[in-house]
Amino acid sequence: MDPAFHWNIKQLFVYIVASYETEENPVNQVVLWDSIVENVDENKLLQQNNVFVKYALVDPGDALRGKDITLSLHWDHMPLTGFMFQGHQDLQTASQFTLPNEYQ
Repeated sequence: MDPAFHWNIKQLFVYIVASYETEENPVNQVVLWDSIVENVDENKLLQQNNVFVKYALVDPGDALRGKDITLSLHWDHMPLTGFMFQGHQDLQTASQFTLPNEYQ
């Protein structure tokens, strides 16, 4: 993440978004995990294994059963001064999976 930092960046807010479609809403996005990387962090590296989600992907009805889910990395640049801007992973490289049709 070092290339994302320069003299005017205080921190990056990094988060994983699950995206999916339903008949009622063609675009649905849920944040599953987030972290802050400070400019003072020496490594400026996110490397984590076996991480549990902070925020659950909840299906209050049956809208998510059998749906295709795309997981992508997003980040917000938080400057010392000036405008914030966002970036995200190229969707061609995002992870995808299908939820089961039945839950136990």
